[in-house]
Amino acid sequence: MTAPASGPLAGVRVVDMTSVGMGPYATQILGDMGAEIIKVEAPEGDVFRASAPAASPGMGAVYLNLNRNKRSVTLNAKDADDRQRLLRLVDGADVFISNVRPRALARIGLDAASLRARNPRLIYCSAVGFGQDGPYAARPAFDDIIQAMSGLADLQGRNSGAPAYINTIMADKVAGLTLAYAIPMALYEREKSGQGQAIEVPMFETLVSFTLIEHLGGRTFDPPRGGMGYSRVLSPERRPYRTRDGFLALLPYTDAQWQRFFTLAERADLAADPRYASARTRARHFDALYSDLAAIVALRGTDDWLALLADADIPHSHVNPPEALFDDPHLAATGFFQRVEHPTEGTLTATAIPVRFSRTPGSVRRLAPRQDADRDMLDPD
Repeated sequence: MTAPASGPLAGVRVVDMTSVGMGPYATQILGDMGAEIIKVEAPEGDVFRASAPAASPGMGAVYLNLNRNKRSVTLNAKDADDRQRLLRLVDGADVFISNVRPRALARIGLDAASLRARNPRLIYCSAVGFGQDGPYAARPAFDDIIQAMSGLADLQGRNSGAPAYINTIMADKVAGLTLAYAIPMALYEREKSGQGQAIEVPMFETLVSFTLIEHLGGRTFDPPRGGMGYSRVLSPERRPYRTRDGFLALLPYTDAQWQRFFTLAERADLAADPRYASARTRARHFDALYSDLAAIVALRGTDDWLALLADADIPHSHVNPPEALFDDPHLAATGFFQRVEHPTEGTLTATAIPVRFSRTPGSVRRLAPRQDADRDMLDPD
C-alpha cells in the first residue's frame, strides 16, 4: 500500500531513531501529514514489535498502530559501517529524532553538534526523559515512571486512597504530541533563517506542565492563595452517574445549563439555592453540587435522560466501552474506522487521521513495515 506523498509536510524527510511510544507517535503524526519517515531500528527492533496480540512475530498490535507511513531499516549505530550508512541518511534529511540517551549518542558522534556540522539545516530533536541540564538527566524514563513523578498518579488516586496510573500511556502520548508540534515550528523558523537547530523535549517537564495547567491552583500566586489542585475535577462526586438502569456522563456547565437541568429535574429548590447560582459560587460547592446531581440522575433510566438532555441542549453522553465505538454513528459517518489490507499481516482495522486540511490533506500511504523492509534504500548504488 503506497501512494504519492500529500499533506502539509510533503517533501520533508525525517530520520527517526526512536522506539516504544513517545517518538513513534510523534513521527507517525508527521508521516500522516506527508513527511517521509525513515525508521532506523537497532538489530533487536522496536520494543513494541513484541506487543500482543500479533498475527506474526515482530508485528504486534501496538507497533502497527504507531508506525504507519514509515520505512524501516535496521542499523547498528555502534558498528562503523552502519554508522556511515546512518550518516548518509542524515546528510539528506530535514529532521533527525532520537530517544537514545544523548550521552550515548555523543560517544559515537551522533550528537547535535556533530550532525549539524555535516548538515547545518538539520533539525536535531532529542526525545528524552528529563531535561539534560538537570540532575535527572541520565535517568531512564518510561510512561509509568513519569506519571508517578509528575504528580499525575497521585492526583488520579486522590479519591481512591492510593496513587493510580491513568489507563493509557499518557506521558508518552502527551510528550509525543509536543514533539509533533515542536518539529514543524522549527521547520517553519528554518524557512526564515535558513538554519537548523536542536530541540529537546523531556517527558518529565512536559507532563508536569500539562498536569499543572489546572492543578497549580493557589500556588499560581506568590504568596500562595490556597493549595494546589482544581477542585472540580478532584471532587469525589465527579464521575459517570448511575441511572436507574446504567450510567450517564452529564455536565451542565454554564449558569443557563444548570438552570435548565434543575427545571428538568423539577427541583426549584436547587435552582434557587445560592450555592449553585453562579460559576463562582458553584466552584466552592462542587462536592455538594455533584452529590445532588448523582441523586437526581438515579431516578430515571438512561434512555429517558438521553432524550430529555438532548432536547434541553445540556452536555451529556453514554458511557461507552471501547468496543461500542465501532457502532458509533458519528464515527461511522466520518469514516473513522477503516479496513486496510496489510501486505503481510492481512486485513487490519485502522483509525483515520483525525486532523483535516482543506487543501493539503494528510494520507495513509503505507502501513507499518516489517523490520528492515526498506534495506535497499541504504545502498542504492
